[in-house]
Formats: sequence, structure tokens, C-alpha cells
Amino acid sequence: MIPEPFVSADEAAQFLCVKRRYLLELARRGIAGAYALGTGSKRKIWVFRLSELAACVVREKIPIPKPPDPCTIRDGSPR
Repeated sequence: MIPEPFVSADEAAQFLCVKRRYLLELARRGIAGAYALGTGSKRKIWVFRLSELAACVVREKIPIPKPPDPCTIRDGSPR
């Protein structure tokens, strides 16, 4: 069996359709599938396994926010 590769925070956020910042917040809280690299207390590099993230979201019912509605520009002045 081939081990699943780790992916970056950008790829994992795109997979879950969330912002990178939100994903990193979940990682700091201990979401399954997130692994911190490095020994620093303030800055860490996070890597993720997509299968573990998907299972955690389904199992734990982690709130994944819906993307915002597309912005519409109305006629006239904004005032």
C-alpha cells in the first residue's frame, strides 16, 4: 500500500473550499489530518492528509462555511 502524500495548507483549503486562514485555525484547534512541522511555538508549517480531513469533517460535523453569495453591483451611487 502506497502511503498518502501530505499536501500544503493551500491545497487542503482548496479541497475543503474554505479559506486558508480558517483551515489553519482548525489545525491549531487539533482537527484530524493536520500535522505541524517544526519545533517553534509561534510559527509552524502545517501539512495535511486529504483523506483524514474529509473523514474528520464528515465524522465530527465541523462547520465548513458556505462561500459568500456573489457580489452584485447596483445602479446608481452607493450613497
